[in-house]
Amino acid sequence: RAALDRATVLLSMTKGGKRIDNVWGSGGGQQSVKHLVKEIDMLLKEYLLSGDVLEAERCLQELEVPHFHHELVYEAVVMVLESTGEKTFKMILDLLKFLWKSSVITMDQMKRGYERVYCEIPDINLDVPHSYSVLERFVEECFQAGMISKPLRDLCPSR
Repeated sequence: RAALDRATVLLSMTKGGKRIDNVWGSGGGQQSVKHLVKEIDMLLKEYLLSGDVLEAERCLQELEVPHFHHELVYEAVVMVLESTGEKTFKMILDLLKFLWKSSVITMDQMKRGYERVYCEIPDINLDVPHSYSVLERFVEECFQAGMISKPLRDLCPSR
């Protein structure tokens, strides 16, 4: 009942949300999806510049949204597909491997991120012609590293 009362008050406020953020701060679950996507994108770009996996892990955990880590997996794999060099491929592989081994990203979140990429690959391929082959190679590397299961690997679409 208390949660419903709080939600009713918050939803009925006009421009009150900004004030609540300033007074109480905003926890992970109270941030908009758009904001979280932007934060994850910046986190990944910063990681590609610095190569600091510990900083990337800290930033991801500060977002306080373990139920949204599939977005990081999705965005990271899409960055690999859109990149032209081996550097991004290897760095993203290392980041996902690190986050997997440190149990920051769960099996369920990893699976959801890959399934989203699998669903979007026909559209991605329109902009990035060799995305299917890059995805197959990346998925195989992730499988070899133990980050994804054999059934998830086998779901990977191919041309």
